Amino acid sequence: MHIRKRCAVTGGAGFLGSHLCERLLKDGYDVLCIDNFYTGSKRNILHLLNNPYFELYRHDITYPLYIEVDEIYNLACPASPIHYQNDPVQTTKVNVHGSINMLGLAKRVRAKIMQASTSEVYGDPKVHPQQESYWGHVNPIGRRSCYDEGKRCAETLFFDYHRQHKLLIKVARIFNTYGPRMHPQDGRVVSNFIVQALEGKPITIYGKGTQTRSFCYVDDLIEGFIRLMNTPDSFTGPVNLGNPGEFTILELAEKVIAMTKSKSELIFKPLPEDDPTMRRPDITLAKQHLNWEPKIPLEEGLRKTIDYFDDLMRSGGSAS
Repeated sequence: MHIRKRCAVTGGAGFLGSHLCERLLKDGYDVLCIDNFYTGSKRNILHLLNNPYFELYRHDITYPLYIEVDEIYNLACPASPIHYQNDPVQTTKVNVHGSINMLGLAKRVRAKIMQASTSEVYGDPKVHPQQESYWGHVNPIGRRSCYDEGKRCAETLFFDYHRQHKLLIKVARIFNTYGPRMHPQDGRVVSNFIVQALEGKPITIYGKGTQTRSFCYVDDLIEGFIRLMNTPDSFTGPVNLGNPGEFTILELAEKVIAMTKSKSELIFKPLPEDDPTMRRPDITLAKQHLNWEPKIPLEEGLRKTIDYFDDLMRSGGSAS
């Protein structure tokens, strides 16, 4: 008799978490979605609630969790500056206390665990593109550091549990990701530009728009998660998961305006503190160990994301 593996996804009602839950169900897992709904949304998982192999549990991972699982994907944490700076102390707690609790759970039940880390561990990089061997250039006392340093500490904890307790770990460093189910008010550049363009409002560009980002569509990223979790136990990462295609913020704004046929004008505001001027992953490791690279071009991914926000706004919906 086939026994389904039981998998927990913290932050499972969020943008990435909901897509991951969907994919795991499709792949034959029992899925336990854990979320405290600080930034996650029930709207993201409504279509999964009737699935007999899906379970929703409201919980804050800064408190211990007692469950039995085979695998854990630790995605819980606000991921946009607006959200993680709103309560920076709690953001650090989620990254540090939350990681300790999830690692403790994995140790107790001998589960394999993946940490959703971030390209923010590289800070405002002096090396371009960024390789996993680069230690980063991070301001430890800036407004963004609750997230940057929180994620860096989480990586430290994962590797210490691996060395000290022989825990099976995987660490993914996620670069800019976009797609349906992004929070309309999360302040991230893709959702910002699309919502402003659809509403015909001025599109806000911080700085001169010459800073660069690499945008990965959510389906590509989730495929990377699955492949990383299925690599041999000897491969822990960290591994960059992102699209090496590089665009300026100004190029993205112009593309969104063209694709939405918007009459929005561009307005320029000062660049926020510690905002990286360059961000692009070197995905050599992902190609070698995961046989993974993004497949979905920016225009295709933007079209799906624009359609999602257009439907959401026409229905009068929100992310809450």
